Amino acid sequence: MKKILALILTLVMAVTLVACGDNAAKTDSDAAYITDKGTLTIGMTLFAPMDYMDDNGELTGFEVEFGKAVCEKLGLTPDFIEINWDAKETELAAKNIDCIWNGMTITEERAANMSISIPYMTNKQVVVTKAENAEKYAASLKDAVVVAEAGSAGEELAKANPFFADANYTPVDSMAKALMDVAAGTSDVAIVDYVASIGSIGEGTDFENLVVVETEEFSPEEYGIAFRKGSDMTAKVNAAIQELAADGTLAEIAAKYKLDEVLSVK
Repeated sequence: MKKILALILTLVMAVTLVACGDNAAKTDSDAAYITDKGTLTIGMTLFAPMDYMDDNGELTGFEVEFGKAVCEKLGLTPDFIEINWDAKETELAAKNIDCIWNGMTITEERAANMSISIPYMTNKQVVVTKAENAEKYAASLKDAVVVAEAGSAGEELAKANPFFADANYTPVDSMAKALMDVAAGTSDVAIVDYVASIGSIGEGTDFENLVVVETEEFSPEEYGIAFRKGSDMTAKVNAAIQELAADGTLAEIAAKYKLDEVLSVK
């Protein structure tokens, strides 16, 4: 009798372990987790032309339309959540968001800590100042007050590039805030993504007196979408991106926001 009970107990434990293993496998699949809830929670910040509010107070922009198109391919509902860019990786790991999709520059460090999609757009950092100061700051940034978004590629440049060595750097919470500070005269120079300068500064914009300082050329960059490390959702999104590129949808969205020349997936 004891042998029979021991055998039954062993079988029960084996079944339990198999069930636990199956559940663990499901839990480990990021794609299954996202698909089960039916929503892709997208972490982003507001900066035109990627993610911004239109005149009707509706969220729009290249990344918004791009995200919606990818989600439609995957049968998911996009949910755009504004985050603190400096805390983006913490938000992702905590599952407060499912991906970082907001003109995120691919770096070696980020690629080591997260799963990143295929590059979809090229970019570079640019220096923006008031038109009357362009010649002055093209020569030197000595004692200039420089701002960039905390946790951004612009901040990394401000801290590492010799051109900014004699400047006074201060982080701000967004690229939009960096541009506003320069326009208001509380800062002298902003470091922003090139794509953020397209349609955001100069004639016909809210920052008509701001210009890109053309003297300095910084290393080219690429944008990618970041998922949790080891996520199997990345491959699904990559496939959707390639489909949208192949049928012309992605190029059409990019052209709408004057970004077709910097689109890298065609």
